[in-house]
Amino acid sequence: MNKIYLAAPFFSDHQQRRIQLVKKALQNNPTIDPQNIFLPQEHQFEEEPFGSRAWQQYVFASDIRQIQRADILVAILDYKLEESDNESDSGTMFEIGTAYQARIPIAIIQFDPVKKLNLMIAQSLTAYFDASQQGLAELTAYNFNELKSKPADREVF
Repeated sequence: MNKIYLAAPFFSDHQQRRIQLVKKALQNNPTIDPQNIFLPQEHQFEEEPFGSRAWQQYVFASDIRQIQRADILVAILDYKLEESDNESDSGTMFEIGTAYQARIPIAIIQFDPVKKLNLMIAQSLTAYFDASQQGLAELTAYNFNELKSKPADREVF
């Protein structure tokens, strides 16, 4: 059973809903350990004041450690989908780069039906899921043990 690091922005209700949809799809996937889906927002080191140096150090070290422990990094690209500028979240992009450098397979989920895909992300991913289509059902059925290539069918920039 595969352990997942689920990278995504988690700052709004819309973002939280997308995370829960992806988490549910992963929990229903028979090749994923449903008890080992790490969500960074659930590990924010609340013993220290938010934004303090100690808080920053703990959260950063914990997230990096959990990426390195994961069998797969799953990332939701959509940040401000409900606004006019849906650029990807910089923290999520950092997590994708960290996973790629550590040779951890990367699965990308995108809810935006028209957003182009950055070539660095397109070339680093193992599997791409378009949640504006049947991507969540495909995510539930994808065999994370085999990790067959599933490239994005998106325009790249």
